[in-house]
Amino acid sequence: VKKGFGKNQSLKGKKIILEYTDPNPFKVFHIGHLMPNTIGESLARLADYTGAEVKRVNYQGDIGLHVAQAIWALKKEGLNPHDIHDQGKAYSIGRKQYEENKEEIDELNKKIFEKSDDEINEIYKKGREASLEYFEKMYKKLGTKFDNYFFESETWQSGKGIVEKNANLFQKSDGAIVFKGENYGLHTRVFVTSAGLPTYEAKELGLAKLKYDYFPYDESLIITANEINAYFQVLLEVMKHVYENEGFAEKTTHIGHGMLRLPSGKMSSRTGDVIPADTLLGEIKERVLEVMAEREIENKEKVAEMVAVSALKYSILKQGIGRDIIFDFDKSISFEGDSGPYLQYTYVRAKSVLGIAEQKGLKSSNKMPSGWQTKELEKIIYRFPEIVERAWEEKGPQLVTKFLIDLAGSFNSFYAKEKIAEEGGEYKLLLTGATMNVLKNGLYLLGIKVPEKM
Repeated sequence: VKKGFGKNQSLKGKKIILEYTDPNPFKVFHIGHLMPNTIGESLARLADYTGAEVKRVNYQGDIGLHVAQAIWALKKEGLNPHDIHDQGKAYSIGRKQYEENKEEIDELNKKIFEKSDDEINEIYKKGREASLEYFEKMYKKLGTKFDNYFFESETWQSGKGIVEKNANLFQKSDGAIVFKGENYGLHTRVFVTSAGLPTYEAKELGLAKLKYDYFPYDESLIITANEINAYFQVLLEVMKHVYENEGFAEKTTHIGHGMLRLPSGKMSSRTGDVIPADTLLGEIKERVLEVMAEREIENKEKVAEMVAVSALKYSILKQGIGRDIIFDFDKSISFEGDSGPYLQYTYVRAKSVLGIAEQKGLKSSNKMPSGWQTKELEKIIYRFPEIVERAWEEKGPQLVTKFLIDLAGSFNSFYAKEKIAEEGGEYKLLLTGATMNVLKNGLYLLGIKVPEKM
């Protein structure tokens, strides 16, 4: 089994753009963002493995009411815009006090769009910068590298222009511009507010064109929480009309995912009591370090972080994309059974067997010993390329998780029964090396790194 085993060329020549994660500056990068990041990264790697040219992009709301609420509170409370914890606090305060200070905050929102107030521009610049720097640290921790970033500050003008150009498609309602979705079996949505500001919907119209100018895609996937599935149905209907010639709507697929809940209930960024993603990852890492306390491992901190990320990502991906997840700390970090750390541990075990064989001067061989009975392990390894292809077609990373658990289980029982690093075990060493490579490739597709020791 060579290193690239499992790759295929069925998407050769196709350009695929995936948009995922989408955290907003001035708001907390919370545990809800871990879902689209994990799913989007895995789908991007599957598309890449299947021969497509892939671009990973991230779309962020760096203007809008949430920014105005945060900046209003940063000013009022004298908080530091360069401190992301202060930002989170400010957003929470601004949101809770919006109704009583509506006029003031709406006025500030307008100033942000118009860039008309130097003091506000300065707070805005510092806050946006601090948010984006912090997000980069999170992407690095999670193993995602984006090719490009789009911002609402770049899409709102063109989006508003598109709505105004297509007046026949929209209607005026109390000073706002709306799309009457009922005529298409959908629901009505506002595209430009009565204050003349574009909504998310209008900005998305600007984004579709911006993305295509950046990378003329054959397929565009957008991964978000399934709470906004209905919103996307309306948006895609509007795109069919305004981009009739370009065919953007037909090329776009929205993939809605479930919620990530901790045993204590749902996380909410609107009430301000969200759990930051790094708090959750830190908590998982602490528990991993407890489990690893007895073991002598170099770079224990680094390995624990790798294991924590794997525990989280595996828990998300094994469920199937649309389903809600209740994150179970104990099961997710278990080194036995259906978990990411178990797969990493199996990889490390296979690697150490090969290390022992090497010390003894033993080499692997593809020559089967006489009287060899085909093992389940061989049959499973052989299926990997087909699993990769199906996982992309069905947009189902859970097919990869299920396959890897079967592979690890089969290898571990093979390991328990067979003498591998012994004279005469050359073909068994070949199978061990193949298992190790397939585990590494499969975990790569889930966005999970493998430690060399555990």
